[in-house]
Formats: sequence, C-alpha cells, structure tokens
Amino acid sequence: MRLLVLIDGMLSVHARHAVFTALGAVDGLTRAEVELGRAELEHDGRASDQVIRSAICEAIEAAGFRVREVRALARTLPMLEG
Repeated sequence: MRLLVLIDGMLSVHARHAVFTALGAVDGLTRAEVELGRAELEHDGRASDQVIRSAICEAIEAAGFRVREVRALARTLPMLEG
C-alpha cells in the first residue's frame, strides 16, 4: 500500500533527513521518499493499515515533527486514453 503523509514543522534539509531516518525504524516500510512537508511511503501490507499508520506517526513525532494527515494513494498510475 502507498501512503502520503503530510508533515508540519519541516523547514530544512536536516528535517528531511531526520524524518527519513526515523521512518527507517518502521517495520514493513519498503520505500520512503521524503520532501519538506511530506513523505510518500510504501509498506508491504503485513501489518494492518491502522498499525502501520500509528507506527509512522510515532516515528515522525519522535523526530520532532507533527503529522497533519495520512492518506492512501492509488497503487498504480491511471491509464491514459489515446
């Protein structure tokens, strides 16, 4: 499953690195792209959605930032009609 996490308080490249490092401790995450104010994540689906969301929020908050929103993203890109 892919998730978009909106994060408050990320104002520098250091913040980006801190969040990326904190997310490394979350079991089941297979990919993380972190930018200022947001992270796009993929997890393997072994844990329930509620458990993985809670673990993500805890990790980000432990790094000193606040999660504003976590939302599911489409698993694949939409097809373009030609």
